[in-house]
Amino acid sequence: MLRRTKIVATLGPASDDPKILDQMIAAGLDVVRLNFSHGKAEDHIRRAEMIRSLARARGKTVGVLADLQGPKIRIGKFENKKIQISHDDRFILDANCALGNQERVGLDYKDLPKDVARGATLLLDDGRITLWVEDVKGAEIFCKVLQGGVLSDNKGINRQGGGLSAPALTEKDMEDIKTAAAFKADYIAVSFPRAGADMQRARDLLRAAGGKGLLIAKI
Repeated sequence: MLRRTKIVATLGPASDDPKILDQMIAAGLDVVRLNFSHGKAEDHIRRAEMIRSLARARGKTVGVLADLQGPKIRIGKFENKKIQISHDDRFILDANCALGNQERVGLDYKDLPKDVARGATLLLDDGRITLWVEDVKGAEIFCKVLQGGVLSDNKGINRQGGGLSAPALTEKDMEDIKTAAAFKADYIAVSFPRAGADMQRARDLLRAAGGKGLLIAKI
């Protein structure tokens, strides 16, 4: 019977033991994901070589997906690692804040205050927390909490409907595409592309580096 669902597993320090990887392959692993937000180029190359070697020994094929970090549109860190915010609370996203607290948190993406205005809706932590922008003053974005919850260090930010000006491919991404081409990644995931031109740019860089992998848009 054809199995339509594929199993994708992210590799990291916990799966560096060849015995663990071999067990994952035996369990039906189809694709491994290499998270380029963490680790060095040599780590990704080593893991790609290891999984392919182990798969060949079992007479199987396991795909390798290189997941690019993309622009760092994230909040900063908190004094106590996390806070709890509730519906109707007021909260400030402050590009100049070094360490967050119950009232505000910093931003890795310093241009966010230029990209939003009153009425914008911001989604934090993959949409688990929703903020409505009441006002923007300088480096500060004053928000009302529409959907609260626990907010912890370095969670991602997106604007509902798009419109953020951060480039889809950073300098790091461009170097990581070369690394992915070097170990012949089967798939390359582009994080937060805004238009077809972003994907074409990634494709051009990949081909120039000698890579032939399939590109995936992470929207």
